[in-house]
Amino acid sequence: MSHHIEDLLNAWSAAPQDDWVLAVVTHVEGSAYRKVGAMMLIHGMGKSVGLVSGGCLEADLRRRAQKVIQTGQAASVCYDATDEADASYQLGCGGLVHLMLLPLCAANHYLHFQALKAALASQGRCHYQLMLTDESLSPGSLGAKVWTSQQALDDAKAGWQLSDFPRPGILQGQSMQGETVRGQSLQDESVQGESASLVVPLREHHRIAIFGGGLDAQPVCQIAQQLGWRVDVVDRRTSYAREYDFVGANIIKLPVSELPKNFWTRLDGAIVMQHNLELDAKALAAIHQHAKQLSYLALLGPGHRRDRVLALAGLEVASFGAYFSAPAGLALGGELPSSIALSILSECHGVLHGAKRVALKEVMA
Repeated sequence: MSHHIEDLLNAWSAAPQDDWVLAVVTHVEGSAYRKVGAMMLIHGMGKSVGLVSGGCLEADLRRRAQKVIQTGQAASVCYDATDEADASYQLGCGGLVHLMLLPLCAANHYLHFQALKAALASQGRCHYQLMLTDESLSPGSLGAKVWTSQQALDDAKAGWQLSDFPRPGILQGQSMQGETVRGQSLQDESVQGESASLVVPLREHHRIAIFGGGLDAQPVCQIAQQLGWRVDVVDRRTSYAREYDFVGANIIKLPVSELPKNFWTRLDGAIVMQHNLELDAKALAAIHQHAKQLSYLALLGPGHRRDRVLALAGLEVASFGAYFSAPAGLALGGELPSSIALSILSECHGVLHGAKRVALKEVMA
């Protein structure tokens, strides 16, 4: 799916001199498909990457983007689904959605998309600050900043904390100062001064490793890729982890003991499913030793098998800092590979997003 911020950045970087407009959700009242901070990138020829609704607003936004390109000025738009008499967009969510449409051009440094892309590539995470603009402002007055550390904010005397924005939100009455990403100054004198801005925490695509390249690992890989995650498949065995069975994945034909140090960097989840006690034990031992930032770990098989694998590895359930699921997954029912994959990845998704693993009706009106 091409809705992640990295997908937007990749589309732009393939043709940065073309006409592009960034649509951003800035305020939501009531129910809406996407929340504050959702982004969509619109090309001058009409194609788009990302989404800011369930599909009901995108066509109109593409039309409005043409005017932004023609005038070179930002625009704001509000879609009101609370008015039942207005069926213009046939919104079913019943909420109010405000968006900004911002041109990307040399005058506003392309909203620092190149610096944003570099920050995600090098750091994996950053905060993106966009000035909430008046439509009358020229393109050169549209401000954007990329923040990769609290130290950079403090050095710039920005007056706020990255920790204040675990989720997208509005920053009121603070100056937009610059920082340096990879030695490139992001200071933009044209946007200095106090104004409201939108601060959006961003991160790279989630990345998981599947230890085992058998038939039942294939739907795990496929569903994870549908979620937009990057997938490594690790299996040294000759007849496993064949490229045509795991299209789009990074295939690694090495023993776990020979995996390079950078393999373990910025790894979010690991699923161990080699159907071999010794190989699974070696995988768990390597994960315990190297994957210090891991959030989710799953081991396929029943509880008595888990205990045998842990004993071979010289480990216990409590040895891991990550959420350890063994038997792997949620109790969704089903016993075929696709059902098992859905069960595991549903649980993994919940852990990676800090969600309570309960029915949505229990937490959402």
